[in-house]
Amino acid sequence: MSRFSYELVHVCKQSGARAGILHTPHGDIETPIYMPVGTAATVKAMTSREMEEIETQILLANTYHLHLRPGEDLVREAGGLHAFMDWHRPILTDSGGFQVFSLSKIRTIKEEGVTFQSHLDGSRQFISPETSMDIQMALGSDIAMAFDVCTAYPCDYQTARENMERTHRWAKRCKEYHHREDQALFGIVQGAFFKDLRIESAKALADMDMIGYGIGGLSVGEPKPIMYDMLEGLMPYMPVNKPRYLMGVGSPDCLVEGVLRGVDMFDCVLATRVARNGTVLTKNGRLVIRNASCARDFSPIDETCDCYACRHYSRAYIRHLFKAGEITAGRLASIHNLRYLIHLMQEIRQAILEDRFLDFRKEFFENYDMSRNF
Repeated sequence: MSRFSYELVHVCKQSGARAGILHTPHGDIETPIYMPVGTAATVKAMTSREMEEIETQILLANTYHLHLRPGEDLVREAGGLHAFMDWHRPILTDSGGFQVFSLSKIRTIKEEGVTFQSHLDGSRQFISPETSMDIQMALGSDIAMAFDVCTAYPCDYQTARENMERTHRWAKRCKEYHHREDQALFGIVQGAFFKDLRIESAKALADMDMIGYGIGGLSVGEPKPIMYDMLEGLMPYMPVNKPRYLMGVGSPDCLVEGVLRGVDMFDCVLATRVARNGTVLTKNGRLVIRNASCARDFSPIDETCDCYACRHYSRAYIRHLFKAGEITAGRLASIHNLRYLIHLMQEIRQAILEDRFLDFRKEFFENYDMSRNF
């Protein structure tokens, strides 16, 4: 009997957006949800305690990076990812597919798997669907992702079809090989930017009856209207009773628009990446806190935010820390950006439950300056 289930709690009468609960062995996940990314078994600049304080329900770890360093055998010896990183809420691990294709300059894709060159030391590596499952089962995440083939933007139709069909074959191999009962396996919808392929992929994966489904190969450089069009085309073919995960998407506007189109789960490194460079998220849009305009601004980053940074420090102080080269600057900005996105999703969920998500969306974009977006 599966230890995982998805409960569709409410569909907004005003918008059709969904609120649900994904039940896992390490706790329930209320959706829609933003999942912070902890590539190397840590969300950069954050401790596990701080992640709990900002009300993180689930975070990601990266199969590719952890396989190369420190290695899944060491993590298993430590008691699995939860014990290794002292995080006792749910964890999702990606398959490693995206990193193999994006970080490795030398790679060979064959039916059995992918041979590639490590970005760390140049060593020759191989990952197959079965290898990816072995790594993720050793890591012990709550949710594992099937190994897929990522398609670049733009690409031709034939390439998109070939990669999609291989993704389907690999998904079947992953499902047949995967055997850890306390770990859910999600398939990944591909098909690049061809709506008929996206629909075909959604149908094929739905037939495999996996616990959940990722939507891969979007937010890879295409204009946002194209991504939204793809979501609108494929969502009617995604199972209603399974969670839907839009991979690699995490700007505030995309979270709002993704939820409107039926997405339940999101992840992205944007929040911590831009924080380390002195950029913060606010209800009015992106703010470069390093700028001189913040030098004598003694207001918080965002007066509507309840994070530690906003409750205790001013824009002027955090800008000073950046200018002084203090590590604390990036930490405070990271705390804020992550909490901002988590709180945004909490507000979105409440609006769905109260059948007012379209009103919420309208108010959000009235305040959010898209010229200050990412």
